[in-house]
Amino acid sequence: MTITVQLQRRSLDTQADETREIELGRVDVIELGGIHFSRAVFEPGWSWSRCVQPIAQTESCEFPHAMYITQGSLHVRMDDGTELDISAGDVAVIPPGHDAWVTSDVACVGYDATDEDAAYATPPGA
Repeated sequence: MTITVQLQRRSLDTQADETREIELGRVDVIELGGIHFSRAVFEPGWSWSRCVQPIAQTESCEFPHAMYITQGSLHVRMDDGTELDISAGDVAVIPPGHDAWVTSDVACVGYDATDEDAAYATPPGA
């Protein structure tokens, strides 16, 4: 990972490079200093297998995540059966090979800082 030494600031609220609307959610993506950041907003009822799998066309999510959750909660199930609950205030690392779904009555809002965010929730080859 290359980090630019120039001091920079941008807003995900007003200066996102892209907003990807998906069923029951959206992902705002911004590139800054050679790093991709994203904010995911997943509404109650959202699950990766329902809302993103048709776009990704893979059996499970193949992206790693380094997330900080600011609102709501998610349940994550790895392909090997390992499971974890993540809630507001939690920082989590999620390796490739998982499904996840919102478990809260409010939207789950999470911030991710992995370079793979540049391609999350996009069709293969896009």
